[in-house]
Amino acid sequence: MALSNITLGQYYPADSVVHRLDPRIKIILLIALIVAIFLAQNLLAFVPVIVFLIAAAKLSRVPVKMMLKGLKPLRFILILTFILNLFFLQGETPLLNLGFAVIKKESLITAIHYSLRLVLLVLASSLLTLTTPPITLTDGLERLLSPLRVIHFPAHEMAMMMSIALRFIPTLLEEADKIMKAQTARGADFESGNLIARAKAMVPLLVPLFVSAFRRAGDLAMAMEARCYHGGEGRTRLRVLKCQKRDYIACALMAALIAVVILLSRLY
Repeated sequence: MALSNITLGQYYPADSVVHRLDPRIKIILLIALIVAIFLAQNLLAFVPVIVFLIAAAKLSRVPVKMMLKGLKPLRFILILTFILNLFFLQGETPLLNLGFAVIKKESLITAIHYSLRLVLLVLASSLLTLTTPPITLTDGLERLLSPLRVIHFPAHEMAMMMSIALRFIPTLLEEADKIMKAQTARGADFESGNLIARAKAMVPLLVPLFVSAFRRAGDLAMAMEARCYHGGEGRTRLRVLKCQKRDYIACALMAALIAVVILLSRLY
C-alpha cells in the first residue's frame, strides 16, 4: 500500500503561469473543465480536453510522474469500471469473441469513455491542488462563496474547514505510513490474505491513526483559541486577490474549449 501515491492536498512549489493564476479563477476553471468533461459525448470530444490538460501541466512545470502518481490508488476502480462497462453493456456490433463472452464495439467505446472521464477528473483536480497553496485556495474559495453571506451561509467557516482538511491530508498520510512501518516491523501483514483478512489487518493501523487525528484536531483548536481566532469578522488579508490579464485569457481559453467540446459532441 503506497500512501505516498496520494497527491490530493499536496502542493508543488514552482514559478509558472498556472501557479500565478488567481485562485478564484482556478476554481472556476476546474468547475468549467469538469463540465466540459461531462459534456463530451464521444471519444473525439475528449481530444481538446486532453490537449488543454497537457498544455496546463506543461505550463505549470509540475512533473508528469507526480500528476500520474495520483492515479495509482484508483487503478482498481479504473480497471473495475472498464471491465463492467466492457462485459455488461449491451451492443449490436460484435468485435471479439472470447468464448465465454462477446465484446461489442459499443461496449468497448463506452468502457473507454467512462474510464477516460474518471482519469481526466482526477488529473484536473490534482492539477488544482498541486499548483495552489492551501491558504491561497481557502482565500479564493471564501471570496467565491462570500455572496452567499446574504442568506447567512458561513462562507469563511466552510472555506477554513476545507483548507484544514486539505492541509492535513499529507500529514495524516505521513502518520499512517509511519504507523504501517511500525506495525510491519512487529509482524503485521497488510498485503496477503483475502479481503476480510486485509480489512482485519487494517484495525491496528486505523485505531492509532484516528487517535492521532483527534489529538491533532484538539491541538489545532486550542492553538486557534489561544490566538483569539473568532472567524472572518473584521479580518484583513496580506494578499488582496486581483484578476489580471492572464486570468481573463485563461477564462477565454476555457470558454473556447467548452464550445469546441459541445461542437464535436453535436457533430459526431
